[in-house]
This record gives sequence, structure tokens and C-alpha cells, in this order.
Amino acid sequence: PPSLSAVPEQPRERSPGKSLKEALLCAQSEARLTVGVYESAKIMTDDPDSVSFCVLATDEEFECDIALQIHFTLIQSFCFDNDISIVRVSDMQRLAGIVGDKAEQLEDAHCVLITNPANGSWEDPALEKLHLFCEESRRLNDWVPEISLPER
Repeated sequence: PPSLSAVPEQPRERSPGKSLKEALLCAQSEARLTVGVYESAKIMTDDPDSVSFCVLATDEEFECDIALQIHFTLIQSFCFDNDISIVRVSDMQRLAGIVGDKAEQLEDAHCVLITNPANGSWEDPALEKLHLFCEESRRLNDWVPEISLPER
């Protein structure tokens, strides 16, 4: 049966997963990446306007982690209140592989934030695509869309 996605993907169009990976790598290279639930919560509290994009990562173990689910609920509602685009990824290992260079970061890759550039002048095309993807998903009442990261 045909999929229910609103826009048929064009062959040359980048998938949301590829855009997410590009945006994460770009933000990382410019030191605009925050990895970790507590670190992310601190930035959201101290400087919510600096936050551009939020990624929540889950895995099988997540289902049993009540504290983490509560954090996710709070982070999601904060993002909605502050008009911050937010997505979920289901492969935390893969996300950690992109954003983490240390083993202990794997443990905390449940939440990753991309903050705006200090001068605010530069736009990341991959991030723009992600914002549009999130906007489209919200129109379809999918408030926290799930994105699959590419294998490599």
C-alpha cells in the first residue's frame, strides 16, 4: 500500500536522516552541539533563545527508564512552548557514533541540542530542511516525528 507521507520523496531530495546527520556534523564542527540530558536542560533554562533544534534518542533500555521518560516529557513540552523543532531517533548507538567521540558520551546521547550560531547570520541548509520536515509533521499532528539516521 502507498505510504501516508504528505510529500512523496523526490529521488534527489535528501532524506530527513541524511539532513539530520549533516546538521549534527556541521553543528559539531562549529561547537554548537550540546550532548546530554542535563547539559541540554541547563542550556534550555539559561538561554532558551539560543536553541535551534532538539534530538531525543531512544533505545530498548529507554522503555524501562522512568526518569529519562520524565526528562523527555519536560524537554518536549519546553520545545513546544519555545517553538523549537524536535525529532526522535530510535538508534541511540548511531546518534552517539555521530556526536560522541568519547565512550561516556554514548551513555548520555539521549538528548542532543543544536544551538544557533553566535552571530545568527548563517543558516545551515540541512537544518532548514529539518525545520521544514518538522513543520510538515506538526501539520499532520505528528509532534515529535521519528527520523532514521543513515547507516554510514
